[in-house]
Amino acid sequence: MKTAVDILAQKTKRMISVRADQHISEALTLMYQYKIGAMLVRDDDGRIAGIWTERDLLHDVLGEGFDPRTALIGDYMTSDLHTAPIDATIHEMKEMMIQLFIRHLLIEQDGRIVGILSVGDIVRASLAAQDRQIEELRAHTSWQYYETWAWGPVA
Repeated sequence: MKTAVDILAQKTKRMISVRADQHISEALTLMYQYKIGAMLVRDDDGRIAGIWTERDLLHDVLGEGFDPRTALIGDYMTSDLHTAPIDATIHEMKEMMIQLFIRHLLIEQDGRIVGILSVGDIVRASLAAQDRQIEELRAHTSWQYYETWAWGPVA
């Protein structure tokens, strides 16, 4: 079964992030440029401190006086981050996302974040794995199998 490292290998190696003291408009510009739905937020030491998503924008924009040109992303980010190990299986990651009601999962290796996977990444990988299993079953149970199958000698 595929793991986080397998899915990450098919994605862009670069993690896009902003500093916590940058404006939300800067994050939005990068999200649009890179066609991503979530922005990682780094602290002053360069460590990932939070995440801010398209969904957060929908929530934030309704707030009194919210202006993405002046609002700092660090004030609006989600800092309760969820991680999975690099060897987590597709099934394990799906379970985590379902149980935690999250759409993005940070992937960790040797104590550091090495990538991010979205629910879309994991669903795509899951569907591809299911397609492969179906093809293997089809190859195993071909018509030839059924055509040569018999109950044995008839007395």
